[in-house]
Amino acid sequence: MNRRDELAANLADVRARIDRACAAAGRDPAGVALLAVTKTFPASDVALLADLGLTAFAENRDQEAGAKTAELAELRPGAAVRWHMVGRLQRNKARSVVEWADQVDTVDSGRLADALAKAAGARGGPLDVLIQVSIDGDPARGGCPLPELPQLADHVAQKSELSLRGVMTVAPLEMSPAQAFDALQGAVTRLRDDHPVAHVISAGMSGDLEDAIACGSTCVRVGTALLGSRRLASP
Repeated sequence: MNRRDELAANLADVRARIDRACAAAGRDPAGVALLAVTKTFPASDVALLADLGLTAFAENRDQEAGAKTAELAELRPGAAVRWHMVGRLQRNKARSVVEWADQVDTVDSGRLADALAKAAGARGGPLDVLIQVSIDGDPARGGCPLPELPQLADHVAQKSELSLRGVMTVAPLEMSPAQAFDALQGAVTRLRDDHPVAHVISAGMSGDLEDAIACGSTCVRVGTALLGSRRLASP
């Protein structure tokens, strides 16, 4: 099986999983976006997935993403794709990231929001962002603790250079995905009262997307189930 056929089969499997999960939750599959996490995989794979109809791709390392987005532009000139930053982001990388990312999904502090706003000032339009939420408050993994979400959301919303689109989370290992995503859903319901445009819930990956969809996720981030086992990242 060639690589295009392999990716096409994987994509069909993932879309079928999303359809089944939506059916079980009584939801329309059109309300769940698929974000392909392409970290450590080559731009040629991104090009093939774009040929298969995917339009949203995610990277977690600025240096790798900058080169990959440029290479994709050469492989598929004019391809209508959006790039997301889904890795932890240091403030000193903000200017570099806004050169390639259409959306940053890992804003977890006011200082990072400030840095991104400053860097995005010359974009010609606001940078879409998600607040990364920490369900268990563990600082080692990053993310804004749930009790601090309203304050950070207000801070982001005050930045004209940023557009708050919603939240993102990863289920902690010590919690069941259903428990984690249910906690997030409750926080987002309250968040939308003050920020109605913050409608995105990015939750669920290859192993737990069904639980996330059951709890209201509007975007699942899938890497392994689409592209296969991770390749070793370059040093």
